[in-house]
Amino acid sequence: MSEGGLKVEQPMESVEALSREAEGLKVKLEEERQKLNDVPLTTVAARLENLPPLNIKPRRVLKGHQGKVLCSDWCNDKRHLVSSSQDGKMIIWDAFTTNKEHAVTMPTTWVMACAYAPTGNMVACGGLDNKVTVYPLSFDEDVTQKKKAVGTHTSYMSCCTFPYSDQQILTGSGDSTCALWDVESGLMLQSFHGHQGDVMALDLAPSENGNTFVSGGCDKMALIWDMRTGQCVQSFEGHESDINSVKFYPSGDAIATGSDDATCRLFDLRADREIAVYTKESIIFGVNAVDFSVSGRLLFAGYNDYTVNVWDALKCQRLTILYGHENRVSCLKMSPDGTAISTGSWDFTLRIWA
Repeated sequence: MSEGGLKVEQPMESVEALSREAEGLKVKLEEERQKLNDVPLTTVAARLENLPPLNIKPRRVLKGHQGKVLCSDWCNDKRHLVSSSQDGKMIIWDAFTTNKEHAVTMPTTWVMACAYAPTGNMVACGGLDNKVTVYPLSFDEDVTQKKKAVGTHTSYMSCCTFPYSDQQILTGSGDSTCALWDVESGLMLQSFHGHQGDVMALDLAPSENGNTFVSGGCDKMALIWDMRTGQCVQSFEGHESDINSVKFYPSGDAIATGSDDATCRLFDLRADREIAVYTKESIIFGVNAVDFSVSGRLLFAGYNDYTVNVWDALKCQRLTILYGHENRVSCLKMSPDGTAISTGSWDFTLRIWA
């Protein structure tokens, strides 16, 4: 090889050299990350005033499901809710009057995911049928007449949401992938591979042009994705069990996660690390759902011990507990204007708190 002027080292030597270089770079990366880890969140938050006592009470109970409530979502009109259940039903509620405006029976039980479209003109749902199905809502005819299967996974669909318009839908599945679908054509626009276990939850970044979302799964990881390229751009570890829920902080600079390890955690995207853990010795039950108040100061978390804990997101202190459900709290959503929260439970009911 010498004539060509190329010098080929022994392959083993070059692999060792590259390994050493990689290790060196890892150390440098960790040093850079530690520079950003200059002061704990709780230390900074100690300067803040304590929040006044909260007066959050149950205001409505929505009864009608014949099985465990598995998922719910608010309409942007701040008044309507969609919920889905183990009984194979999807119900559209007027949360103010508690009236049921539509009740749709699905082809399968365990409808694990449901979502309202941004315009409020349609809802999507799916579950053990591995599909995401879209239902246009109208009072003129039976909702099921116009239903449309949009996309299919190779395992159950655990979560779905409409990213910023009615034209597309984003899904997460037990096949450990997420996918972006075109509602009209049913074509998959992008798939997202990176989780090593079932995807359990996803949430869109708050800005309309963000093009990023977070997913959490049974591999204990939370991953940040670029919707345009399908690439995972950031990953966060720290949980000791499945992540059941993920939520962006309202500013878009951090994500909260809730896990079967009985903790919620806050990960900062710019510092690329965990900055807070919400936990107490007495909390031993898993977290199924998390959401923030509109300001981001409060973190609501629904647990398997039938309670909702309200945390000061910055001081990491528990402020109050909401009692009322008679089985595990499976879903929890802040209303779009921040005036109320809805919770759904395995006790077959949904409750509105304010």
